[in-house]
Amino acid sequence: MSIATMRQALRGVSGVPVTAYDGNGEVEPRTTAMVYRRVAIAGIHNIVAAGNTGEFYALTPEEIRSVHEAAVSGVDGRAPVTAAIGRSLREAIRMAKDAAAIGATAVMSHQPVDPFAAPCAQIDYFCSLADASPLPLVAYVRADGFNVDDMVRLAAHGNIAGIKFATPDLMLLSRAIAASDPAGALFVCGLAESWALSFTAAGARGFTSGLVNVAPQLSLAVHDALAKGDFEAARAIINRLEPFERMRTKFRNGANVTVVKEAVARSGLNVGPVRVPGLPLLDQKDREELVRLLKGWEVAGDILAPADQ
Repeated sequence: MSIATMRQALRGVSGVPVTAYDGNGEVEPRTTAMVYRRVAIAGIHNIVAAGNTGEFYALTPEEIRSVHEAAVSGVDGRAPVTAAIGRSLREAIRMAKDAAAIGATAVMSHQPVDPFAAPCAQIDYFCSLADASPLPLVAYVRADGFNVDDMVRLAAHGNIAGIKFATPDLMLLSRAIAASDPAGALFVCGLAESWALSFTAAGARGFTSGLVNVAPQLSLAVHDALAKGDFEAARAIINRLEPFERMRTKFRNGANVTVVKEAVARSGLNVGPVRVPGLPLLDQKDREELVRLLKGWEVAGDILAPADQ
């Protein structure tokens, strides 16, 4: 897939499926592939393997490769597969090459989590990785401290398909988009449906989603409304999603994946609990609230059912 075609895919919904574990807490490739399969069948435009909703940082490099393989198998050519990579630069380059050999379409680099990382050097990390990657790269930017020149440098790299912008600094985003070559990397909303409307107004296109694991049609409906410029319709759908997304932000986002996994389990697919340091399971009160919300979506026909597996 050409970088131009990949940029077009990024204008859609980039879904991030969960990783399934067996009863011993090990990655379960067949169930994980099933998660990816049903997200792909739902029509999600770009599917990210081992992203944050897939618990990237709780996985070993060997497990990350296993998830990438399950993703390529489950998606089976229905959509681009963007393999998430990261850690040290050398590890990330090796993961990018492995992803190409597995059959991924592109790679997405998680931002380095080194506590002493300098913003300008993090841009160097992304650019060096893009230089070495045989696949187009999506750069995941989620920390503060970057400036317009940093973003312009990223957007101008010939092998960077997109910038997953995941901070609420809309002023930086709008200034960076205005200063960058429109033929360069695409700026994508990295904060999911809740922020998609504001990011679209600032000039970003497309957004990421963990909701696709549960109710992909709602994500696609938000995207369709934004693509038509119908902000009122998009806002109405986002308001329906707000309780789900708000619950995910509890415990400093520690419940983010937990909410999604428990919702997936309710749809009939057992994907196991979240690994620590994420919140393993919801408490009874939050679980009851989640069940009430999902029942409402079920009545409206918005939630994936076991038959969708």
